[in-house]
Amino acid sequence: MFLNFFDALRGAGIRVGLQEHLLLLEALDREVIARRPEDFYYLARATFVKDEGLLDRFDQVFAKVFKGIESSYGAPEAEIPADWLRKVAERYLSPEDMAKIESLGDWDAIMETLKQRLAEQHERHEGGSKWIGTGGTSPFGHGGYNPEGVRIGGEGRHNRAVKVWDKREFRNLDSSKELGTRNIKIALRRLRRFARDGAADELDLDATIAGTAKQGWLDVRMRPERRNAIKLLLFLDIGGSMDAHVKLCEELFSAATAEFKHLEFFYFHNCVYEGVWKDNRRRFTERTPTWDVLHKYGHDYKLVFVGDAAMSPYEIQVPGGSVEHMNEEAGAIWIERMTHVYPSAVWLNPAPSQHWDYSQSTAILRDLMADRMYPLTLDGLDDAMRTLTRKA
Repeated sequence: MFLNFFDALRGAGIRVGLQEHLLLLEALDREVIARRPEDFYYLARATFVKDEGLLDRFDQVFAKVFKGIESSYGAPEAEIPADWLRKVAERYLSPEDMAKIESLGDWDAIMETLKQRLAEQHERHEGGSKWIGTGGTSPFGHGGYNPEGVRIGGEGRHNRAVKVWDKREFRNLDSSKELGTRNIKIALRRLRRFARDGAADELDLDATIAGTAKQGWLDVRMRPERRNAIKLLLFLDIGGSMDAHVKLCEELFSAATAEFKHLEFFYFHNCVYEGVWKDNRRRFTERTPTWDVLHKYGHDYKLVFVGDAAMSPYEIQVPGGSVEHMNEEAGAIWIERMTHVYPSAVWLNPAPSQHWDYSQSTAILRDLMADRMYPLTLDGLDDAMRTLTRKA
């Protein structure tokens, strides 16, 4: 069984050798642990795993070999067949209904139709396929079924609205959360570059010993503290589809604030426009102009965007395309400005990378970022930090 375990670990990409295998057998022979599965698990993990980034992979192999639990490691995720989705739609909608809910056309057509509906409608409406209301299949309102439209108040169903006319409250990320941040910190440390700066308030032991030996009396030498010299600008997408990734983003935020002394962060929603903010509770009243950010922080800052890049393409390419306000300039213009001022830039995406090709907005942002978009995983973080280091 132990040989099978050894082979399974190597097959999963965990680099183990004969020396570790013999060490495990010796520890078992000397009975350094009690004869319990839990104790054997911790002994085996301490013996075989040298990289914390492989702990989850080790757990999957251990469960498969010793518990008979099949692992999904390395297996492609199952996709929902398109014909299944069509059958669900056909079950609840008639052919006429499905024909009516086709997209109205481009951005201008949607906004022009909305203006006409607002002018013609004079009372509350529920259900149906035309008026602004709740339920139904109209592209305007909320709680209904339509692949593309403008959500006005209420809760959405498909996360595909091209504009949202509703004030939404987003929760701040919690920088005090430490659970699960250790591996993220290790990945971020690749970006560190230490330098001694500030006041000379740290004892230089080597220089003190050398000076004392040379002078013949106690010659205390001080030096500045050794600090991480890397400067980081962190822009965090918040709200909407990012609600599903709050925990992971909190872990990243906590790790970054612990690792970087020179860190500035701002929030945005979906795409960066002319204003960003520090506190989501005051995001409509206390905004920082993006131009101020570009003028205040120098070119030596590293720029990191964090977001799932899931939005309507209009939000990136069209003036007024923001779901929350009428932006005068397209989001793509602001992304280009920021990456020009801060050439050392990456985008971290918490959405699974295998889904990116199905999102038009993700493809647009990857192009704007010169393909410097990485998944928010340990491997993705490692690749992103390598990219930022190369562009130092």
